Amino acid sequence: MWLSLLRPITYNPPKSLGGVEGFIETWKPLLPIPSLLVLVPAVYFLFFRRTWRELDEDAQRERAQMLARGEMDRRPVVCLVMCALILTLQEYYGGRTFFDGAIYQQLSRLDAKVGWMHLAKFDELYGFAWWAGTRVFGYVLPFALWKLFFPKDRVLDLGLRTRGFFDHAWIYVIFLMVVVPAMLLVSRSPDFGAYYPFYKTASRSWFDFLVWEAMYFVQFFALEMFFRGFWLGALRRSFGSGAIFAMAVPYCMIHYGKPYLEACGAIVAGIALGSLSMKTKSIYQGFLVHITVAGLMDWLSLRHRHATPITFWAPSTVVPPQDFTAQEALREQIASRIESIAIPIFVALFVLLVLFVVRSHRARLARVL
Repeated sequence: MWLSLLRPITYNPPKSLGGVEGFIETWKPLLPIPSLLVLVPAVYFLFFRRTWRELDEDAQRERAQMLARGEMDRRPVVCLVMCALILTLQEYYGGRTFFDGAIYQQLSRLDAKVGWMHLAKFDELYGFAWWAGTRVFGYVLPFALWKLFFPKDRVLDLGLRTRGFFDHAWIYVIFLMVVVPAMLLVSRSPDFGAYYPFYKTASRSWFDFLVWEAMYFVQFFALEMFFRGFWLGALRRSFGSGAIFAMAVPYCMIHYGKPYLEACGAIVAGIALGSLSMKTKSIYQGFLVHITVAGLMDWLSLRHRHATPITFWAPSTVVPPQDFTAQEALREQIASRIESIAIPIFVALFVLLVLFVVRSHRARLARVL
């Protein structure tokens, strides 16, 4: 009886869903609670217990030395105020509403003069170019400004170092082994199928799809620079491991509006990827995890809707979604052919990565011995 009271009152999952998918949709509001109770301790005990402790010890020593000199660390003040302002500007001026009200009119006048922009045809793509551009600019801006406030700090220490990449790439491998199966499961949820890709016209042509994915991936690199690089690097000395959890809160909040389970998953992702960045002093492993998951999610969402592109260049008009079924066989044929090529390549790259990780681990052991 008590369990029935916990079930969502107003939400009714689609009747066509059964089994695991139906269970997930029915109990979706409550699923993140036991998941977080399991995953966060697992992240701590299996991977990052030593890292968190070392971060706290280093921060305590740094604070003690600054207090002994009569100084204070002003990095948290500068970092957090800067980050709050950037995220607020992106929210109010980096979205489609501002683009339609201010930027689109300027582009229309320019398009009338030059004639090659095809603004009407790629209206939605230009909107996402504005979204991605404002994200990239805002996320990268702190790196350009930081030296003005702290000239002695090295920008490379804000998560941009590449040394030792393969020493810790095994964590990336494990992340994929955990995340990809979970993604394959939740990608069948109606929420994900309706939400991804963000760029709904990605089904129109391979040009639309590939240009969108390129913008999407660049935005992810800048996002990793901002959250797992700048944020953690700036707060590391004063906050220790607490910097990871301070970052995980706004990182979760930028996912509001996305499917509920993804927003909740961003809590674990923020903690895990933040811990990985702190351990390696590098954002690159987290970036690879991010684009692998994001790219596959877009692809799977299109595949489940039988909406993968069939032509490279965009036609003059947008193909309405209801017409996808008329070309379902052709779309499936092209998508299957692409997967038959892409999957072996991905597996080969994955095996090469594992071999590099093993080789790096053996070399590290040899140096110790």
